[in-house]
Amino acid sequence: MIRTLAYLLALAATPAAAQTIAVTHAEAWTMESGEPVRDATIVIEQGRIVSVTPGGEVPEDASVIDARGKPVTPGLMNGATQVGLIETASADTRDQGSSDERNAGFDPSRALNGNSTLVDLIRADGVTRALIYPSPSRIPVFAGEPAIARFREGVDILGEREVAVYAVIGGGAWDRVGSRAQQWAVLRKALGDAKRAMPAPEAGDGKKHDRHGPPPGRGRRVGEELIRGVIAGETPLAIHTNRESDIREAIKLASDFGIRVIIVEGAQAWRAADALAAAKIPVVLDPAANLPGGFDELGARQDNAAILARAGVKVAFGLAGGKIHTNYNAGIALREGAGIAVANGLPYADALRAVTVNPLSIWSKGGGTLSAGADADLVVWDGDPLEPSTNATAVIIEGRRVSARSRQDLLAERYKDIR
Repeated sequence: MIRTLAYLLALAATPAAAQTIAVTHAEAWTMESGEPVRDATIVIEQGRIVSVTPGGEVPEDASVIDARGKPVTPGLMNGATQVGLIETASADTRDQGSSDERNAGFDPSRALNGNSTLVDLIRADGVTRALIYPSPSRIPVFAGEPAIARFREGVDILGEREVAVYAVIGGGAWDRVGSRAQQWAVLRKALGDAKRAMPAPEAGDGKKHDRHGPPPGRGRRVGEELIRGVIAGETPLAIHTNRESDIREAIKLASDFGIRVIIVEGAQAWRAADALAAAKIPVVLDPAANLPGGFDELGARQDNAAILARAGVKVAFGLAGGKIHTNYNAGIALREGAGIAVANGLPYADALRAVTVNPLSIWSKGGGTLSAGADADLVVWDGDPLEPSTNATAVIIEGRRVSARSRQDLLAERYKDIR
């Protein structure tokens, strides 16, 4: 009796993610090859993908979604946005930056707003994850630590925090410092201080012991542990920069300190494609950028992604929609930008990778495939997902079907009969 009661209680507490779902007749882009699996049945249980099988059987207890031969992709990921931190121009909806000296330790994830109307909109456009980055803070060169948002329903959209240390070089971000040479000096000093504070191996035992402590004359401030994590290889250093000379300086920095570096935006990254590939430094870029927003971006071109990919650089897409629409249209602009990259020479499968597996590989531990054991984040489309006129007909996050309706949809329905 006790066992039966315990079983019933456990069953009652089982989340909706435990529901079995079968997506049938799918053109399934598994991202494990350059071609989709035709007429696939995708079975989902306990928040995970169980199988992707051509003409596969449907479990008896499954809730069925008929894809009708249309594309099904992993949930998309925007590689750099501020959805959840910015709602409108009103100051009480803008939580993206820090104004104190704890730059590297500024954690914007504590302000993520899952009830933002922009979250509903980006989810309706098939984006299930995003890298949420902080804006430049008051004192250079660190902005804070980006986080990964998971656009599940409800207020809690935090997926992972402390995924990187975020620095900004150039672009007029640090007018108080002046020359970008000084910006690089500040960054190198912070890394050097962190390296000197790292534990050193004691002779003979192969273990590490903290011989140094904090650098002379400095206390342990919030963020210093994160910078030591960069030196230890535990955390990547994201450098938001555009000019070719700065990108090459970032490559040298990665070599000098033996650290993992990620370039964000990189309007002129194509000019250093071979060097980036040799250094195994990925680039998160706006695929639609072709007009300079400043002098650092004079070399912007829409085949940036294609040139980088041909050289062997891992590319992800973010910052979509330009300076104005990067948050408000972060989903549809991401898909449209990926389509523009295809029109400018990037293979179609590579464009899909740039909005699925690549950003997860760059910012997290991987994933973003439709394969057995993978997270059940996927989208059923009514056409080509890289066409802006295409809609998501079903969005599944963590094994649950979520709403694909936004405030815009509700307003359109409310006022459609008004003449």
